Amino acid sequence: MKTLLRLAQAAGLSLALIGSAWADEPLKIATSAGPVGQLAAFAARLAKNKGQDVKIVELSDWVALNEVVNSGDVDANLFQHATYLALQNKQRGFNLVQVDKVGVIAPVGLFSKKIKSLEEIKSGDSVAIPNEPLNGARGLILLERAGLIKLAPGKGFSVSRFDIIDNPKNLKIVELDPAQTYRSLDDVTLALVNITYLIPAGGDPKSALIIDRTVDDGLVLRFTARPDKKDDPRLKAFIQVFNSPEVKQFIEEKIPAFIPAGFNS
Repeated sequence: MKTLLRLAQAAGLSLALIGSAWADEPLKIATSAGPVGQLAAFAARLAKNKGQDVKIVELSDWVALNEVVNSGDVDANLFQHATYLALQNKQRGFNLVQVDKVGVIAPVGLFSKKIKSLEEIKSGDSVAIPNEPLNGARGLILLERAGLIKLAPGKGFSVSRFDIIDNPKNLKIVELDPAQTYRSLDDVTLALVNITYLIPAGGDPKSALIIDRTVDDGLVLRFTARPDKKDDPRLKAFIQVFNSPEVKQFIEEKIPAFIPAGFNS
């Protein structure tokens, strides 16, 4: 609990207490603020109707979201795809695992405050992409799709800026923390922004100059837990509630920029 209290002071934590007692201890799920947090809170309200008590813990710091799972302050989190999880496990010495196939995909798009179309890109313009490998690759692939660069073939989501083999407009690729790319739009011409960050910052997904709605297993944001918690009956019960037509409908109607994935129906 000390870890959670420390992170609350550092990162601005909010708790949504939902429902009545399901067991001696309520299930605690950490999630990112914004649309994913709204999604988790909706599922928690459904769980309340079934008699399960779920606490949703919202954190703005993605590293902290894994730290509180690893320390045992929460039972699981919902915010990350497998590639980011693997990177965090390696860098932080965690051994966290994805729990179930159900989840949601957060699209990414190229946004600008300086131009209205990709045809307005000029020679030497700056483009911000995330310094996180998978979303950085998604940004480069979108730039290639837009005809602005050419990448070495066959790399897929492992592509990096070092794989740019043609850059006719001599675009300056700037790598930033994923949370900073939207804020960088005052300084750069174009930025790759994850919808997870865009919406809480007040951005409109419809303003994207080009958007990536690729459905790929490696892009699915899924529940993550410690190995000793992945079979917790409370977590399994909540995931069963999450994997419901009601939650899928919530995604499609309330956060339509997101893509439901792995649902049974």
